[in-house]
Amino acid sequence: MTRIRLLPTAALVLGAIYCLVPTLWILIAATKSKTDLFSTATYLPSFGAGIWQNIVDLSTYQGGIFWQWMLNSFGYALIGGVLASLVSAACGYAIAMYSFRGRKVVFNTILACVLLPQIVLAIPQYLLLSNVGLTDSYLGVLLPQLFNPYGIYLCRIYAASSVPQSLLEAGRIDGASEWKLFHSVGLRLMGPGLITVFLLQFIAIWNNFLLPFVMVNSDDKFPLTVGLYSLLRHGAAEASLYSLVITGTLLSVLPVIALFLSLQRYWRLDLVTGALK
Repeated sequence: MTRIRLLPTAALVLGAIYCLVPTLWILIAATKSKTDLFSTATYLPSFGAGIWQNIVDLSTYQGGIFWQWMLNSFGYALIGGVLASLVSAACGYAIAMYSFRGRKVVFNTILACVLLPQIVLAIPQYLLLSNVGLTDSYLGVLLPQLFNPYGIYLCRIYAASSVPQSLLEAGRIDGASEWKLFHSVGLRLMGPGLITVFLLQFIAIWNNFLLPFVMVNSDDKFPLTVGLYSLLRHGAAEASLYSLVITGTLLSVLPVIALFLSLQRYWRLDLVTGALK
């Protein structure tokens, strides 16, 4: 029995090691200079000024375009995350709170979209947006990410469990409009769920590669994922750029960690717990 109980723990430890080893390698490799990267042991860190020189070289590469990529990624993820969360909240609230013809069909269709890999939609989305001249633009990257089926699913569940119909009926009796009820009652009670939806969508957009890779051609509109990939391709002919790619990868993780830590106090893993006090 003891051995059987140890198996899940061992599996979790192996999974943690599997996730931490690449992160540790990135952290150590970023401390090495361009010459030390290929001449020293893999997991032996450098205690010199290698990481600072790498950051300086990365900041000056092509006029500091890395920070433009960082700003683009932050803009895509922040604006897209906020708007997608609001769209998800409105859709989930409507499906949960109102009875209308075809509600089950709509919800089942959204569930089917959750199971659909988003990668298969990149080319159709490109073709659709190219017809209206939105390719190679910021809107071309933002618009396809505003509809988040999984976020709608989460908001529907959270609205059904945290927004009581009796409270809405009381508001209607007092003369509040449906928009007022959604804005003043629904959004407030769905707050913890919306934080979760925003965090998940922010990370999804921040890590998205294929959509901006297909949609954007200009270097100054690249997010970090596509920008670092283009830098990596150039590194095939110039090995010294590998240090910049590694340092850029390390820096790209920091905003996500900071966001997660700042929102952790508001984040609720269990979305079915009520928000009423």
